Amino acid sequence: VQLVDSGGGAVQPGGSLRLSCVASGTDFAFSAMGWYRQAPGKERELVATISSGFRPYVVDSVKDRFTISRDNAKATLYLQMDNLKPEDTAMYYCTDLSGRYRDLWGHGTQVTVSS
Repeated sequence: VQLVDSGGGAVQPGGSLRLSCVASGTDFAFSAMGWYRQAPGKERELVATISSGFRPYVVDSVKDRFTISRDNAKATLYLQMDNLKPEDTAMYYCTDLSGRYRDLWGHGTQVTVSS
């Protein structure tokens, strides 16, 4: 059972990135999934979630710039991030929100937004 997230990188302000999270060994299609991020010196915070029924939720601070989606056939969760800002710089983690797996997180993918 694992989640492998990827897609981070270094971009300039206004740039875009798409994060991916591939699940293996889980009942992905039946799980709500989420993205969190943690900036240096700060606590981990919620970015977005998506239900097993494809209903998305994105926090207000990124609502007009980030889109969460999923592909159940590929057991993959996505986070499309547009118009990135320096304050989006953080380590991004995916997680299974179903409660069936104890503390199941991806290893994290670093996003750095800087000019």
